[in-house]
Amino acid sequence: MSITVFTGGTVLVDPTHAGAPLTSDAIAFVDGRVIALGADAVAHVLEAEPAAAHVDLAGGTLAPAPGDGHAHPMLGGVEALGPAIRAAADKQGIIDAVAAWKAEHPDAEWIVGGSYDATFSEGGMFDAAWLDEVTGNTPTILRAWDYHTAWVNSAALAAGGITADTPDPALGRIVRRSDGSPLGTLQEAAANNFLADVVPNFTLAERLDAIDRATSEYAALGMTWVQDAWVEPRDIEVYLAAATQGRLHTRVNLAFRADPAIWREQLAAFEAARTTVRELGAERLSGETVKFFVDGVIESHTAALLEPYADRPEDTGLPNWDTAELAAAATAFDALGFQLHLHAIGDAANRSALDALEAATAANPARERHHVIAHVALLDPADVDRFAKLGVIANFEPYWAQCDAVMRDLTIPHLGQPRDEWQYLIGSVHRSGATVSFGSDWPVTTIDWRPAVATAITRHSHTEPGADAWLPDERIDAATAYGAYTTGIARQALAGGSRGTLALGREADAVWLAANPLTIAPESIADLAVLGTWLAGNRTFTP
Repeated sequence: MSITVFTGGTVLVDPTHAGAPLTSDAIAFVDGRVIALGADAVAHVLEAEPAAAHVDLAGGTLAPAPGDGHAHPMLGGVEALGPAIRAAADKQGIIDAVAAWKAEHPDAEWIVGGSYDATFSEGGMFDAAWLDEVTGNTPTILRAWDYHTAWVNSAALAAGGITADTPDPALGRIVRRSDGSPLGTLQEAAANNFLADVVPNFTLAERLDAIDRATSEYAALGMTWVQDAWVEPRDIEVYLAAATQGRLHTRVNLAFRADPAIWREQLAAFEAARTTVRELGAERLSGETVKFFVDGVIESHTAALLEPYADRPEDTGLPNWDTAELAAAATAFDALGFQLHLHAIGDAANRSALDALEAATAANPARERHHVIAHVALLDPADVDRFAKLGVIANFEPYWAQCDAVMRDLTIPHLGQPRDEWQYLIGSVHRSGATVSFGSDWPVTTIDWRPAVATAITRHSHTEPGADAWLPDERIDAATAYGAYTTGIARQALAGGSRGTLALGREADAVWLAANPLTIAPESIADLAVLGTWLAGNRTFTP
């Protein structure tokens, strides 16, 4: 029998219990579940089992462990294998990091890296010639932080056979110079197809190390569940091996990416993949979800909008799915019992996603559903109430809900008014009664939930405590923000009845924090120390 007792601090049992946080002063875990609350109940456990492990919280707080409702741990993990371009402060910093990596790896056949800041060049457009200066004939591809765009050098363009005569792929763009020659910036399918078909894949051992490294980082942040929101067939073997070898330090749910061109063939393949994961019987691995990329991103003019972009009056974006096909695919995968997870950035994409989920629900027999629309970046106010009415989870990435350089220099100019005020309507969607969950989209932005919680509360950067709130009506309180990472995540993880709080009988997923995140200044949450993490009663992180 495994027993752990916690005293000497605050136990945040449920951040949103009956509209107010529920706390206790002690808690006991037995065999992975919460068995007792309060000093008297815990005293009885200690009397019965004097050898139980005892943790003195030292005035800190034991809280339900947060999860990440939308991330890409494989991509985040392999970033460490390439040049350190994420830390660059400008375009030259990116080039210098690539040059340094090449000097350290002179025999590398390719240079593959991520993720660069697209605001370092006007309009997010990057020229192959800038990389040629330091890479020479070594093919090079760098992903932008949005992971919908790539910057390549001339050797990579040659390796991919991309010339002025190469047509844009379906659902992608090759950015060109005025003479039609490729600039060196690839968007959407042009980037993704290049990475899949031209760039050599990392080895199985490298990808296993990446997942080990990524989930260890999550555990160090107090997190116990992650939604991998972009799983290709080649990734499944990595996760199966990681689960078998004990190299998953959080639970991970896999979302298999539906391809608009071949989704009918994928029905049987995804069923088989789900069965394989289930039959493995690994407590920390599941594969219950299908992912749809409904559109791209606003910054590249590829998000699908209801009306044209403010700075491109002829352009409404680049939807990845025909509306009827999206509804048909959603209906088919829903009929197989999959949870659906739809990336939707633009207001047209969000409406199409809601329409598709409504069609699937109407067409198929009644059952408990926990479908997700991720990002919900730009939402027409007319669609706010539909999340609650349809029972759809709105998964926001709250760190984006601030007026940073990307928002100021790219997003707002592309959208214009009034759409610039329709972004990340977290408060409105929450007040409508919908379930809100939070995620990071790491490595697009920080893996750390703490500054993201601070941003959801303040609607500005935690590094600027005196800054004005951006769209202040969309702020939420600390309990609601933390609840989106816990109870909201539990529902998204198909575990709403067993996780998300530290109530009696719940699974013992917990994080030990140096202070109560609901009572300290919001900006201080970003630096709140994590002192321990427990997944089903097993400690997965010790500082």
